Amino acid sequence: MTAHQQTAVGGASRYRWTVLGIATFTQAAAAFFVQGIGALGIHLQRDLGLSTAQLGLLLSAVQLVPLVGLLVAGELLDRIGERWVVGAGACVVGVGLLLGSAVPGYVPLLCVLIVVGAGYSTIQPGGSKSVAAWFDASQRGMAMGIRQAGLPLGAAVASAVLPLVAEEFGWRATLVAGGLIALLGAGVFMGFYRRPPTGGAPQQDDGGSPTSPPSLREQLDARIGMLREPAMVKIMLSGTSLITVQYAVGVLSVLHLHRTTSLAAGTAALVLVVAQGVGVAGRVCLAAWSDRSGSGRHASVMICMIAVIAGMVALMTPAGRSPAVACAVFVWLGFFGYGWYGPWVAYVAESAPPGKTGFALGLAMSVNQIAVVLAPPALGLLIDVTGSFTPAWGVLAAMTAVALTAMTAMTAMTVTAHGERPRAGA
Repeated sequence: MTAHQQTAVGGASRYRWTVLGIATFTQAAAAFFVQGIGALGIHLQRDLGLSTAQLGLLLSAVQLVPLVGLLVAGELLDRIGERWVVGAGACVVGVGLLLGSAVPGYVPLLCVLIVVGAGYSTIQPGGSKSVAAWFDASQRGMAMGIRQAGLPLGAAVASAVLPLVAEEFGWRATLVAGGLIALLGAGVFMGFYRRPPTGGAPQQDDGGSPTSPPSLREQLDARIGMLREPAMVKIMLSGTSLITVQYAVGVLSVLHLHRTTSLAAGTAALVLVVAQGVGVAGRVCLAAWSDRSGSGRHASVMICMIAVIAGMVALMTPAGRSPAVACAVFVWLGFFGYGWYGPWVAYVAESAPPGKTGFALGLAMSVNQIAVVLAPPALGLLIDVTGSFTPAWGVLAAMTAVALTAMTAMTAMTVTAHGERPRAGA
């Protein structure tokens, strides 16, 4: 290797940390309002006269378009690249929130948040793909964990700031703040992101000549085939159950603490801030551990599933009505209920076929979106009907337990079929 090549490799190695920083910042900026809206639950219910189910529907509105948008974003990422797809999406989030600050009421706000969701579709798979492209397997889990920490980090800052903004200036001002921060994230990503030096090399076959592009039918078959892969099935089972828990904690924790344990609204919001802050640490620590654990990345995710089941059961007991116990449980759920995403998304990226990382991430995340869209209003309606949070926590615990049991059975079948332990991460 020549001196010039060594210098180029060293520069690229250093720049990957810049890429990680801007991807994390953009995720936090885009998630600031989208993930922080749960902390505004008390203010929105009071100012707009909403039921718990309507509040849940408000959160689901921003997650509706990503049901399809994540798949489209994943395909665009594979074809166009991360820089402009992520940047444009963050711009849509910012402009949408600024326009939303002028809407007259609840229904128009729902419509605006649907548009915001279209832009938000690009942020998660785009940032994940950018990090996966720059980091090899030995550090990918840690890097993914840091990058994915941007979501609870943005949510934690929003949970601390947005209620104060809403109290002082009204809920419309929170949309202005969220829009400006999202636009800042868009500018940073488009201004600084670059693809890795090897990112544009054509794929070659064993003979060294460029491979011919697959036909449309072959591309469709390959994408449909992903859904039948055992690794993808386990990814979807764990993802849908844990993402439901994550959003339930974000939306319901403040209401639970305020109504069930009689904590003041400000104190309850502060607990959510702490839980989300602990979630930042969880995403980094659990993902870094998955880099070094011989059990693999998905074992880390299964541990998170066990932990959140324990937390939900604790909230259902009489002790869950104690302010001290409930606060401790939500911090516990912050670590595991947010931390799972770091090793999970690294596992998705590593399970993807060559050249299909963006689509695999979009596919897995779009399946998660079904739970994200349905869970908040459904859980809110359950609470409205029963007058208690206990049935909601029970449903979440049971759903996660069923998914964990199915994944364990699939792993046992794999061991039996092959007569050996599955590879790490499988």
